[in-house]
Amino acid sequence: MRGGFSSVASRSSFTNLSKQQNQHSLTPITPKPSNLDSFATTTKPLLNWNSIAAKKGNFRATVIDHDYFTQILARKDWYLLLNHEYKAKRVTLNHQTVVSILQNQENPLHPFRFYIWVLNICPSFSKNQSVKGVLGNVLYRKGPLLLSAELVQDIRNSGNVITVDFLCVLIGSWGRLGLGKYCVDILEQVSYLGLAPNTRLYNVVIDALIKCNSLDLAYLKFQQMQVDNCNPDRFTYNILIHGVCKAGVVDEALRLVKQMEGVGFSPNVFTYTILVEGFCNAKRVDEAFELFGVMKSRGIVPNEATVRSLVNGVFRCMPPDKGFELLSRWLEKEPTLPNVACSSMLYFLSTNFLPREAAQLLRISIDRGYFLDNSTLNIVLTCLIKGLELDDTCKMLDFTTVRGVKVSVDIYLALADALYKAGRVEQGNRYLDQMFKDGLVSNTFYYNRVIDCFCKIKMMEKASDAFKDMLQRGVTPNVVTFNTLISGYSKVEKVNKVHELLVMLLQHGFRPDIFTFSSLIDSLCRVNRIDDALDCLTEMVEWGVAPNAVTYNTLIRALCILGDVGRSLKLLRKMQGNGIKADVFSFNALIQSFCRMNKIDQAQRLLVSMLTLDLSLDNLTYGAFIRALCNSGRFDEAKKLFSSMEANGCIPDVLTCKLYLDSIIQSGRTEEAQDVLRECRKRGMLLEPITSL
Repeated sequence: MRGGFSSVASRSSFTNLSKQQNQHSLTPITPKPSNLDSFATTTKPLLNWNSIAAKKGNFRATVIDHDYFTQILARKDWYLLLNHEYKAKRVTLNHQTVVSILQNQENPLHPFRFYIWVLNICPSFSKNQSVKGVLGNVLYRKGPLLLSAELVQDIRNSGNVITVDFLCVLIGSWGRLGLGKYCVDILEQVSYLGLAPNTRLYNVVIDALIKCNSLDLAYLKFQQMQVDNCNPDRFTYNILIHGVCKAGVVDEALRLVKQMEGVGFSPNVFTYTILVEGFCNAKRVDEAFELFGVMKSRGIVPNEATVRSLVNGVFRCMPPDKGFELLSRWLEKEPTLPNVACSSMLYFLSTNFLPREAAQLLRISIDRGYFLDNSTLNIVLTCLIKGLELDDTCKMLDFTTVRGVKVSVDIYLALADALYKAGRVEQGNRYLDQMFKDGLVSNTFYYNRVIDCFCKIKMMEKASDAFKDMLQRGVTPNVVTFNTLISGYSKVEKVNKVHELLVMLLQHGFRPDIFTFSSLIDSLCRVNRIDDALDCLTEMVEWGVAPNAVTYNTLIRALCILGDVGRSLKLLRKMQGNGIKADVFSFNALIQSFCRMNKIDQAQRLLVSMLTLDLSLDNLTYGAFIRALCNSGRFDEAKKLFSSMEANGCIPDVLTCKLYLDSIIQSGRTEEAQDVLRECRKRGMLLEPITSL
């Protein structure tokens, strides 16, 4: 063997070293079949008491055998079986267990049965809205579960009856599934279930009809309530107000509010939140703002949902700059708004890339003492780094940190990365030093982030210093640390450093993985040690590491650069023979080589293979063919190919347009070149001025 790992040490010493490390490293363990596995593969169709008793611990909170529950809940005597397990203390009922079992059933009947049993054992779960919500979501996703005669009889056979609670959960799921008429039919037949219509049932049916966009039918049920001696309550009115606001009939919503007040129910914060959303959807923003004054006069404090509805609504119905101006004036007049007011505004400004407005609002937010969570702060500062001048961004970050606001590692690294790329190394160092002083880099994960930052911008001395600092502080590197450094040094063609790190990786007890080998092969290819790289490919297979498309593509590209197209083709066939799917990068290197050699027919054969594999051509593929066709004087074919790019799902980029322009200008086709240039400018492509036009 000429290279690869053998260039670090002899094959025997390398193997011995790896064996020594393996004594302390993780080894593959074949897991023993679990009870769950053996149960799932059994051919016995029925459960019996002995098999249930044998499955000790299946109902422990730590490991829940969902398949076993499915088997029980699918049986006709499901209720008795669950009771037996509970009495034998093989099932523990708590919130986590109940939720887990409900969520992991495929047949919607099973979670409904389980919920009925749980409420019989622990009636307190009937007040647990979280569990009830989980059941509703499962019935919606897996349903519908219709209230058939068989279902009613099944519940009665278990010694239970359909209660209002059970019926409300079912109706809620039907409404989300669009079964509004079915909800009405069930309401009209509740007497057969031994139930009488009440306000709660009417509310859930009206809500279901609103979800189905059956507003007329919802109003009809609202008017029928008093016939059944059911009086509307605040929930009833809020549901209807939501429905008419959703339909854009805000004036009707205001009429309902007056009617609600007339029967003794005052609007609450939920009522006003619905109205704010409705006014914004109707583009009556001024009236939405006025509602906050009404709430204040009535002593109602807006909650986060109210504020978020206003902020999102304003930005939704007017241009961002005008929305920002309007909301900023509102913020000045309202000193006690929830944090979500600024957070929502900052999120919208940042995600819509308005860095100056975001910076202005960030200053206001911090000065006024609003608490901004790390997620919002990261989004805002990322926007500033991308959209402002570096000096302005640095001032904004300094303004933020001086006032005691903690900034995440992501922001420091992003800003340092931008400063380093701009050649402002000293400033970048200052922010990284601050990051370490703040104690943000204290474990392997964050050291890896720092090292990765330096490797990406090819500042390998800095990456090495961070690695040394990591070791001096007693922070243990992992395989990601070594792979990051190996990849970084391979990109700057320092093969000796790559080998040194490979030895260290083994000395720390780690096994090289696909990333290690791919980086090593890449480093050897970059310095044209292609035979060593191919030997390394063989050795990685001996280590039990399967090469992937990236590994093969690196070698294919390297061989093409050296002009060895024959071996590249053999490697492509070997790759496909080993069951690794070739991608567009696998073919591009070969197509470019054949096109440079003016062997267009051979390149086209590869193109046919690409299309057979359902691979999409990219700009590199098109560019290679366009250049080759133009060089061969086949301009009409080149034009046809260039014109077909967008229709085939590939938008020409600046390089492809420039390549085509240069080719047709050199051939004297100036009118055609002018047409292409005009089209490029329409797309916002800033091509260099071409004087010959």
